[in-house]
Order: sequence, then structure tokens, then C-alpha cells
Amino acid sequence: MAEENKKYYPTIGLEIHAELNTNTKMFCGCKNDPDEEKPNVNICPVCMAHPGSLPVANKKAIENVIKVGLALDGNIADFSEFDRKNYFYPDIPKGYQISQYKYPIVSGGKLLGFDITRIHLEEDTANNKHVGESSLIDFNRSGVPLMELVTEPVIHSALDASKFARELQLVLRYLEVSEANMEKGEMRVEANISISPEPDKLGTKVEVKNLNSFRSVERAIKFEIDRMTELYESGKSNEIVQETRGWDESKQQTFSQRKKEGSADYRYFPEPDLPKMKLHEAFDLEQMKKDLPELPAQKRARHKKDFEIKDEDIEVYVNDPALSSWFEEVAKILNDTEATKLASNYITSDYVGLKKTNGDVKLPKPDNFAELIKMAKDGHISSRATKDILGRIVINEESPRKIAEENNLLQKNDEGALKPIIQKIISENSEVVASYKGGKENAIMSLVGKAVKESNGSANPQVVIKLLKEMLK
Repeated sequence: MAEENKKYYPTIGLEIHAELNTNTKMFCGCKNDPDEEKPNVNICPVCMAHPGSLPVANKKAIENVIKVGLALDGNIADFSEFDRKNYFYPDIPKGYQISQYKYPIVSGGKLLGFDITRIHLEEDTANNKHVGESSLIDFNRSGVPLMELVTEPVIHSALDASKFARELQLVLRYLEVSEANMEKGEMRVEANISISPEPDKLGTKVEVKNLNSFRSVERAIKFEIDRMTELYESGKSNEIVQETRGWDESKQQTFSQRKKEGSADYRYFPEPDLPKMKLHEAFDLEQMKKDLPELPAQKRARHKKDFEIKDEDIEVYVNDPALSSWFEEVAKILNDTEATKLASNYITSDYVGLKKTNGDVKLPKPDNFAELIKMAKDGHISSRATKDILGRIVINEESPRKIAEENNLLQKNDEGALKPIIQKIISENSEVVASYKGGKENAIMSLVGKAVKESNGSANPQVVIKLLKEMLK
């Protein structure tokens, strides 16, 4: 059954974890280094839970979560505290995880129009590595600051869930609080999925854990909706049970892992070794709000208003801040809406294409690129020549005009010089001329191509079209 089947109504809530950018771990002074390859070097008695060791909260991590809350219009708690989440697993040396339960740092908020329940802070677990029949544990990640964002169950399609996760990744990067690199496990998505025959009623919830790519988020949710729909269709809806499922990337399907725990199973209670937090006293929230950078949604609106460029182009810039800043410098030099649109077309198609095929390309100087675009817009060089010159200035800084002059790429706009060439083409192609005069207006393009070829590619096609129409009246 397809997800869009109107007979059953899917509801999705997301739980998204992101490791935070801090110099040290959440409750100790060990280095927070996601790129460390040697196992068990960034560890100490605190993150290894040695007897007598005590945690100390990382203020920078708390500040980062507050930034996210402010960016998403959430409510920053005045009072907050940490709790112990009790469960036994080899990657948690204490036998509990320090997390937050009743008093999260952030409550409420919105992203892409979807309601957020809460954003809280906890410590990450260690890394399990399975080698043959043995399991090894790397504790470098144990105790790394981990932000968890929980949405309300208000998402109704796999595509929207994937879009939400992508947008959150962008926000975290714009705020510089997390790289949120899914391939490195710095951001992990869990999806709570249910379907129901009634639009206002939730069905039995299934959680799919540790989805590590946006594609996996979308495909896992679609698979679960299809699986549940088939069970409903075959009269086996009672087989949909509240459980935790995993995602098998190779088989492209989910699989049952364990019965889903409830909050009571974790026996939460306030962490006795950490003080309570009065966040409105510890942080200047008004100043933090003022200091927030431009966010993705704000950049989209500004680019649309200021530059009038295509939505697809805007997304390229939103996803690449360095390219966006460079484009804005070019636009400032051009100071012309149509030229800026043309520049954006060449950047998002040709420059991005060159970068994909040749990793050595660099951004040309804004002045050089603006000169290239002005020449193209004014008809001094052809589209083909523009692409060729761009291919050179992304490798070596050269003047586009100098390249055009040295390689005979400047288009001829002199009507007096072009008229003899056009007259020759007209006299040599009487059948095409007759066809054009007989009403087939597209026939003129054949004559244009021949005239440009006759000029060794230097004739401006727009000028050629103009002269042909005049001379064929």
C-alpha cells in the first residue's frame, strides 16, 4: 500500500539527537573530539564512572541548547535540572545516563511549521564495535554533550519528516553548535510512527531507532507505513505492537528489536551530584537572542526579496554559506537584478557542476566573475564562451576580458561588419529563405547557425537574428 493511501492516516513524531560542539565533554574535562581514531584515549575517571568521581556540568553545552531553543522560538526554562535515566547496557559505564526528564532546558518551539515538544541535554553513550564474535567498546564518545529534540506527533509524511531533519541540521550548523554530520553519527534520528483509520486518533506507536541518513529516515518511515497498512488490510492490526525496531539498510526494511520501554522503566530521579539550574539568572537571554545569526528561513526570504532568484538557486546558497557570501559580493558589484539572476544561473549550474567534477576548482575573485557576467549580459561573449572562460578562472585567476581577446571569443556586434556575412548566407540558402518567407519562422534559426559558423563563432546571434529579419522583409 502506498503512503498516500487516504484510507489510513499516518502520524510521525521525531526524536533527533545531535552531538554538540564543545572543547570538552558534558560532565568532565576530557577532550570532545569526534575525529579521534585511537580508541579509549579521551577518557577519565568521571566518564568511566570510577568510584568517588563527580560530574561538573559544561556551561557551553547548556548555552548551545539555549541558542537552539531561541532560534526555534522555544521557551527557555527558568528552573532546570538533570536526572538519572537508569538502564543497563555495556556502553553506559555508570549503569545510568545523566539526562533530563521533567524540567528540560527548552519547551515548545516550531520548525517548518511543525510543533516541537522539548529540547533537552544529556550525555552520549560509548561506541560499540563488533568484530567477529567479539564486541569492543570505545569510550571516547562516552559523556559527549548530546542535545535531544522531540517533536509533537504532527508530521504526516515521510518526506516532511526528512525535510524537518534536514532543516534542523542546517539550523544547528548556522548556529555553529553542531556539525550534525550524520555519516559520523553526530546526528541520529529516531521516528515514532503510527497509522489509524481515523484522522484524529493515534494508532499503536512503533519507534525506529538510529537512522543515520536522510534517505534512511524517509525510506524507513515509508516502509513502516506500508507494513502497518498491509496488516490493517489483512485484518491483523492487532499484530502492530508498541516496540522498538531497527532499519536494515541492505534489505531496505525494518526489523523488531525489543518491546518499547515506557518512562517508568527508566526509574528517573533527579541527579543528586549536580546542582539545580536557574537559567534566566545564569544567561542573558535577551542578548543571546539579539546575537543569533541569520537563520536558513531568514536567508531564503532575504535572497528572494533582494535578488529575485529561483527557489532552487536559493537552496544551493542556504546549504553552502561560503558560496552564498561570495554570491552576495558578486551581486553587490553587479548592482543589477537581471545581471544578478544571470550570475546565479552560472553559479548554481556551471560552477557547481565544475566543482563536482573537479575538486580543485576555487571561487574566482568576485570582481573577475562579475566582469565575466557583464560581458555575457551585454552580448560581448556567447554562452559557450562564458562557460569556457569560467572553466579557466576557477583554476587560475585571469581577466575574463583578456582571455576573450586573446582567444578571439569576443562576439561581433558591428552590424556593418556582419551584413556581408549575412547577405552571403541568404544568397547561398534560397530554400531556407523561401521556407521562412512562406511562414515557417523557425527556419530563420538555421540561417543564424550558418552565419555564426561563417564568422568563426564570433557573430552575436541576437544581432544576426535582428539583421536577418530586416534583410528578409
